[in-house]
Amino acid sequence: MNRETLLSRLKADKEYDLLVVGGGATGCGVAVDAATRGLDVALVERADYASGTSSKSTKLVHGGVRYLEKAVLKLDKEQFDLVREGLKERGQLLKNAPHLAHPLKLITPVHTVREAGYMYAGLVMYDLLAGKLGLGRSKLVSRKKAQQLFPTLNLDGYKAAVIYYDGQFNDARMAVTLARTANEHGATCLNHVEVTGLVRTQGKVRGAHVRDNLTGEEWTIRAKGVVNATGPMADTLRHMDDPQLPDILKVSSGIHIMLDAKFTPPDLSLMIPSTEDGRVLFMIPWMGHVVFGTTDEPATPDHDPVPAEQDIEYLLKYAAKYLNRPVMRSDVLSVWSGLRPLVFASGKSSTQELARTHVLDVSPAGVLTITGGKWTSYRRMAEDTVDRADSLFGFNLRRPCVTDTLKVLGSRGFVPGAHTEMAREYGISEELAESLHKTYGDEAAKVVQVARETGLTEPLHPEHAYIGAEVVYQARYEMASRVSDVLVRRLPLGLVNLAHAIEAAPVVAEIMGNELCWEPARCKEETEAATAMLQRWLKPDSNKGNNGE
Repeated sequence: MNRETLLSRLKADKEYDLLVVGGGATGCGVAVDAATRGLDVALVERADYASGTSSKSTKLVHGGVRYLEKAVLKLDKEQFDLVREGLKERGQLLKNAPHLAHPLKLITPVHTVREAGYMYAGLVMYDLLAGKLGLGRSKLVSRKKAQQLFPTLNLDGYKAAVIYYDGQFNDARMAVTLARTANEHGATCLNHVEVTGLVRTQGKVRGAHVRDNLTGEEWTIRAKGVVNATGPMADTLRHMDDPQLPDILKVSSGIHIMLDAKFTPPDLSLMIPSTEDGRVLFMIPWMGHVVFGTTDEPATPDHDPVPAEQDIEYLLKYAAKYLNRPVMRSDVLSVWSGLRPLVFASGKSSTQELARTHVLDVSPAGVLTITGGKWTSYRRMAEDTVDRADSLFGFNLRRPCVTDTLKVLGSRGFVPGAHTEMAREYGISEELAESLHKTYGDEAAKVVQVARETGLTEPLHPEHAYIGAEVVYQARYEMASRVSDVLVRRLPLGLVNLAHAIEAAPVVAEIMGNELCWEPARCKEETEAATAMLQRWLKPDSNKGNNGE
């Protein structure tokens, strides 16, 4: 569905049932849930889908091993319920989006026999809680076996290791796919449309004033109810509703660095459950590279947080500690910073102690805020939100929630390993077929058809499999409107290698310009804007962090 069609629907003189503000994991999930229950839903996102927190995750779909430990040690039922819910949602996400999510094997080294028994017992409990949705059985391995499995791991001082399973996914594409799935079910989700004010009727919020950030055009969207799903910016929208409302969030920042694939085995990830300062670190193969993170620092809400050089140095220090080969600043191919919306809780001394649970809040004027949580539980968060909206706004829904078994676009005819057949059928390389298969699922053949139609079969960059026809497809069918929409979210190039993304920006702008009828000046502006954003990540200001200091 193209932007013009969606804009026309969004500007129609009508009252929607729900207006969802925010196009990240939660907002897009709410749109899917509400639309499949028969509600007339509009969703607006000021930038692009997943342009904030939802594309800056560790790429894990997980129940939360560290939450389970806290639940047991502190007899914390909230943490225990969070793990159980997360494991259920992990299994459902992998089933409903198999082209974007898959099981992941992780290893954790342990110092003593006692620690090995403790960790193994916890992971067995983790497996049992997952039940039929489990991804594999945890096991204990010797130091020698661990070194064979992970040759670059520094095991000095360790006695053994434990292996367990979680999930991994392409977070940004998952959000885009949810928005498209919602639109397929009758919703009207559109990116680059910003809320500039709220509409009130008899003291209740009944819509919003919005602006198309691509054209500057403004109009009003009326709705029976408004859902605030703006993640770490939730308090900002709440204060737009009522400046006197107290904050409900503490925001923390976390950065990740991207390294070359040589630093880990292709099929095994590293999880360090607790560093000297109490942080959790992951080193995970992703998209032919290795993602390593994350930090956890108090922060202030920001639409585009920039990584701090001291955080990069922090991760490099630990990378050097846990690997038996040096990791230099020059090895960092990309870096990004994301903000976590953590629900405020009194008595917690740091953001690391806050549970990743979610909360629903209703303002006196009727704005329904959903915040907190984590990517893995987006579906459950959306279900709870629509349930609350049903009672709050009097919808009297008759259809039950169906998203626990609803396959997203691209997954319905997806067959793992079918890229080999696709390569033979269309006469393309197996590398390209596999890339398209994992990115678009059962829609991959449509991209090949676009390639044949346009002749855009050359790679956007010589070291990556992504081809020019993908840019056309994304502009036509995936609501990509800016160069950064393509380079950072429809494709992960900006996340895996910033320098390569910068080199590809003019190529992407030219292709988008031809498809979207841009003038040469617009192509130049888009190239410069994308390059400026990527360069901010590439060369962060060492004098500025994300903590507002």
